[in-house]
Amino acid sequence: MSSASYPFTAIVGMADMRLGLLLNAVSPAIGGVLIRGEKGTAKSTMVRALSALLPGIRTVPGCRFSCDPAAPDPGCPDGPHESGGGASRPARLVELPVGASEDRLVGALDLERALAEGVKAYQPGLLADAHRGVLYVDEVNLLHDHLVDLLLDAAAMGASHVEREGVSVRHAARFLLVGTMNPEEGELRPQLLDRFGLTVEVAASRDPDERVDVVRRRLAYDEDPAGFRARWAAEEDALRQRIAAARDLLPGVRLGDGTLRQIAAVCAAFEVDGMRADIVTARTATALAAWAGRTEVTTEDVRQAALLALPHRRRRNPFDAPGLDEELLDETLRRFAEEDPDPEPEPDGPDDGPEGPDGPGGGRGPGDGTPDQPPAPADGQAAADHPGPSVPGPRTGADTAPEAEPRAEEGDAPAGAPAGAGDGAERPAVGAAEPFRIRRLDVPGLGEGAAGRRSRARTAQGRTTGARLPHGTLSALHLNATVQAAAPHQRARGRSGPGLLVRRQDLREAVREGREGNLVLFVVDASGSMAARRRMGAVKGAVLSLLLDAYQRRDKVGMVSFRGADAELALPPTSSVDAAAARLERLPTGGRTPLAAGLLKARETLRVERLRDPSRRPLLVVVTDGRATGGPAPVDRASRAAALLADDRVASVVVDCEEGPVRLGLAARLAHELRATPITLDELRADSVTALVRDVRTAQQTRRAA
Repeated sequence: MSSASYPFTAIVGMADMRLGLLLNAVSPAIGGVLIRGEKGTAKSTMVRALSALLPGIRTVPGCRFSCDPAAPDPGCPDGPHESGGGASRPARLVELPVGASEDRLVGALDLERALAEGVKAYQPGLLADAHRGVLYVDEVNLLHDHLVDLLLDAAAMGASHVEREGVSVRHAARFLLVGTMNPEEGELRPQLLDRFGLTVEVAASRDPDERVDVVRRRLAYDEDPAGFRARWAAEEDALRQRIAAARDLLPGVRLGDGTLRQIAAVCAAFEVDGMRADIVTARTATALAAWAGRTEVTTEDVRQAALLALPHRRRRNPFDAPGLDEELLDETLRRFAEEDPDPEPEPDGPDDGPEGPDGPGGGRGPGDGTPDQPPAPADGQAAADHPGPSVPGPRTGADTAPEAEPRAEEGDAPAGAPAGAGDGAERPAVGAAEPFRIRRLDVPGLGEGAAGRRSRARTAQGRTTGARLPHGTLSALHLNATVQAAAPHQRARGRSGPGLLVRRQDLREAVREGREGNLVLFVVDASGSMAARRRMGAVKGAVLSLLLDAYQRRDKVGMVSFRGADAELALPPTSSVDAAAARLERLPTGGRTPLAAGLLKARETLRVERLRDPSRRPLLVVVTDGRATGGPAPVDRASRAAALLADDRVASVVVDCEEGPVRLGLAARLAHELRATPITLDELRADSVTALVRDVRTAQQTRRAA
């Protein structure tokens, strides 16, 4: 059975997600909610269940853009409409698939009518379908960046602007935006995170009783869906009425100057960029008051709003942990509450609002506790045995951060000792130096991989560079080329009307060039020769910088490390650079330098990945000082392994980590054998004034010319 009809009120726990969705249902102007969490946590189930709770809407009959007959959009492409009348229908839940095209999202020229009738006609997309409803994007972090940009622009402006193939259309697009994602599969860029109004983190409960309740309810639903829904119908109706009541109350909620000053002070204290955080926090606090049945925004409303609206806006790069310092939050609120010129009213009696002044969930929502005692944490609380809506506030437990990894001490080997001295012992992990902006490294040639920001490629989006006969299904019509191909044959085909007579052989497909994401595989030397604290810290800082660059360019990343007697795949190729950064931070050092093993492990990893994703081209980044020790003939074996990778035509970069006034040039020799670009740590920096502008494409073209 479809999980779309599972009752919203029957879902156990998930307090933060429940509250974030309901607040957006009350006030869509908040800007949607992004739900982050592990798989199997009812993210999709709850979002689909929400649509059944939204009040129905009235639309102009025949309008493809769902105009409100009481206030029709004067710029509606199907207009003009007269006020009054209309037909009722439920609010829609529109799902945006990860593989959707830009035309499917924003709409496009109706090619059939354009070619057959010679008229310009616009075919609406998913943004038009979602107007006045819910637009749900599952795995939003896997959606192409340009689609996320279009989606969030429409959500922010409440309208969609389309300029396609000579067609210019604007239509209203106001919807409740909900995105879900698993952070293990990759992060959204901070700029895109900021466009979501609220963000909530969800995780499966560790309480056995609550887990039992989840399983029991799901089994009961699967056995008798209709009967299960009937048992929860009263609770669904009550929650639906409460949403409608909160929407009606919302315009009358007062946000005093003192409360607004608290919001501004909190946003300033956490140093969030721009003013969107202030606006979203104010709207969320107002919605919280309306949800609790009050007409005044309280300090507790501001606190809960900040916990929902600010944590994701504090991330400056993908390696920053999301979260909020609640002690700082409480101190800021307390300090500015004392200066509040508009004292907050005392809570009303127990009959305030649909479920009392404490809000939904029996005292775990707004107004719970005293000013000096925040509400109890909602995480881990099981739903009541008696069916009924449970809508507690967000978690308020103190954020915790992982303990710092121990750092290696200076002087692991005596001064002046030969390379590899004391290599037998494993040394503790060394922290990374501060990351820096690096030069762009490209893969040569023209690829056809997934859209990204690194190497040149033929892509579905980008600038049009020509036309060609379609390869398989026509994906992007080149209108001018198609018309030019069909025009000479109109008389022979007996054309008599205004339409253009087009045959299949006339169709031409647009060839577009943009940028693709690559698989960046790091091969990191973690042997004893790299283990000096200063050197390994610099190396990790360089790799961290490369990881940050890969994140910004939408690459997949993987990591092979080698030390001691062998190499290991420390991180299989993934879209999550957070995971790569965590593995890098914990990477131990010490032992000999099995360079050949590291290169062969990288070759095997690339072979397997080529079978999984043949269109994604790899970029191999070897971080080493070039030494090879351990086993018989280590240098010869490393040379043979490098030759195998060179024969595979793998685009490679060797980051030379050798330091000191006397250098052996071993990394440069390895680069020659790999047919790779050699680059020092200093030259890797984009702001280095002494480094030459290098990339893989230039280096390989130079070698081919020689």
